[in-house]
Amino acid sequence: MNTRVKICGVTNVADALVAAEAGADMIGLNFYGQSPRHITLAAAAEISRALPPFVLRVGVFVNPEEALVTRAIADCNLSLLQFHGGETSDFCTQFGMMSMKAVRVRAAESLNQLANFQTDAFLLDAHSKTGLGGTGEKFNWELAVEAQKFGKPIFLAGGLTPENVADAVRQVRPFAVDVSSGVESAPGKKDAAKVRAFIEAVRAA
Repeated sequence: MNTRVKICGVTNVADALVAAEAGADMIGLNFYGQSPRHITLAAAAEISRALPPFVLRVGVFVNPEEALVTRAIADCNLSLLQFHGGETSDFCTQFGMMSMKAVRVRAAESLNQLANFQTDAFLLDAHSKTGLGGTGEKFNWELAVEAQKFGKPIFLAGGLTPENVADAVRQVRPFAVDVSSGVESAPGKKDAAKVRAFIEAVRAA
């Protein structure tokens, strides 16, 4: 099985098209107001309309109002919902579409909470004091291998770059890898060369 690639925190059409043309399987649209990669519904809808149909649109939320999620699904043609906050399993799964819970991994005990969620997939990110994702910090990938015992697709995130993602793919064999800051020239601005190099490294691994 080929590992999929999600380019997250895309904030403009040009970056979205670069990612799609380079072979990205998914684009992450961040609706968390405190993130440097936050975009409005209107901007996300514009990006979604510009993308080819085979690229999945992933909505990224942190403790959102239900109405925001519902509106984003409709306006942005979302394919997958990603929740990064203190949402319950029932909240994540109420929208009638694929959902994914993000877990910030600090130690093996961090994985225990996966048993409480009935989402379609899990995203494992590094625990950081500075933010809820996109921090560029990584965690022990052996824990990502361990998380596969829960039987759900694993999205591996946290500190991935064009230089280390091949090692991550070979060690973990995740369903997907998720990158944001590792392919940026500045928060919210993707570096086209890094995006291409990242995707090429995944495919080669």
